[in-house]
Amino acid sequence: MERWEKLRARIEEIESIKQAAGVLQWDQHTFMPPGGAASRGRQLATLEALVHERITAPSLAAQLSALESAPDGLDTIQRAALKNIRREVDQATKLPAALVKALAVASAAAVGAWQQAKAADDFAPFQPHLEALVDLKRQAAGHLGEAAHPYDNLLNQYDPGATVAELQPMFDRLAAGLRPLVAEAAAQPQPEPITDTVPLEGLKVLNRRIVAALGFRDSDGRLDESAHPFTLGVVPSDVRLTTHYHTDNLLGTLFGTIHETGHGLYEQGLPSRPGTLTDGAAGTGMHESQSRFWENVIGRSRPFAGWLAEQLAVDIPSLKMDADRLFGALNRVAPSLVRIHADELTYNLHIIVRFNLEVALVEGSLQVKDLPGAWADQYEQIVGVRPASPAQGVLQDVHWAMGLLGYFPSYTIGNLYAASLRYAMQDALPGMWDQVRRGDFDAVRGWLRENIHSAGSVVDAPELLARVVGDRDPVTDLITHLSERRAAAARLL
Repeated sequence: MERWEKLRARIEEIESIKQAAGVLQWDQHTFMPPGGAASRGRQLATLEALVHERITAPSLAAQLSALESAPDGLDTIQRAALKNIRREVDQATKLPAALVKALAVASAAAVGAWQQAKAADDFAPFQPHLEALVDLKRQAAGHLGEAAHPYDNLLNQYDPGATVAELQPMFDRLAAGLRPLVAEAAAQPQPEPITDTVPLEGLKVLNRRIVAALGFRDSDGRLDESAHPFTLGVVPSDVRLTTHYHTDNLLGTLFGTIHETGHGLYEQGLPSRPGTLTDGAAGTGMHESQSRFWENVIGRSRPFAGWLAEQLAVDIPSLKMDADRLFGALNRVAPSLVRIHADELTYNLHIIVRFNLEVALVEGSLQVKDLPGAWADQYEQIVGVRPASPAQGVLQDVHWAMGLLGYFPSYTIGNLYAASLRYAMQDALPGMWDQVRRGDFDAVRGWLRENIHSAGSVVDAPELLARVVGDRDPVTDLITHLSERRAAAARLL
């Protein structure tokens, strides 16, 4: 136990440095004056270097190996901690320092080149930078160890336990199941969008009312403004949400806030086990499942629309919004070229395109120079629209410029998990939709807290989901969820 406590104390110190860096990043996007940018960059670089120095220290590896070789007397949490700490140490130590530096330099240059290329609507300025990044990420995948597919090692940096062999057939089945639903929607009239401009103060009050109603604890968190909404969980008792208020985009604002509240509820519900690496989220996809559950499963439902319409009448009485019109607007289907503007039905098709292209790039079956054409072809085949230019297509996201290959699948993994959680929850809570209709979200939040949040990351997300939902098929569940929503919206026309 003495050896365990010494290891735990060292990991807790590393966590504290990361948490301090997180608060600095939150401040950078909320309250920091523009003049602080240069010094903030140096501060964050210093903290990042400290983390890397400590996690790669030979003495830490020796302590970890000693405990792994003699785990007798360790409990379930401690054994899970060793697994998670080993993963963290391996990812830090297996990548040569020169490669880590090269990735940081290449990404910084690529983001600038991407901005230039997108503004000029020309892939050429970005191409050599992306070629360099893809090559470096291939090298990184190779250093991270043996895998059935090199992309698996990139996936596991975000979603431990996920593999190409598992995701590829799931995504193929999902795309096949969504195509007829999208075609059916395209042949039908769609509900009218909500385009009214609303008063800023009323919008702010409404956002805070919704965050509080969903159960986010303001004693352990706060809601602020930023250019792009995000969530930072420092510890469960200190969770920061941000949103952005668009007075000409009521639903975009509200559902951005609901999305971040889902992340925040997960962070506030996680266990507190400092120094064990078992008290974080069970992967990026599981984190995304919590935000998508509240945003889509709950937020776009007819019961929630009825409750939300009542809140609108209080905070923005000039809007004159009835529940059916609101529900219809929340479930419009309009295939889009741009992922961030996609409706719930077509959103996952955007992710499937990116997954297919990333896998091909990493395995070498697709060259970066051919990416714009491959993107356009896949969009035409899978989403049903074809971009007319790189800015509408291959240049629309900054993720690849940041080196985030392996990240995009998390969005659809989250949607798949959320759908299965919906049906497992309905079985466990027969009255959940009546409660949602009344604006009572305690049972829904409590079920997620008991089954998902409190587990932390003792096991990886695929195992955690299986424990909670049994042998449910997430692909079938997501297609069923979207079919039910589409049918309910169509009945209003």
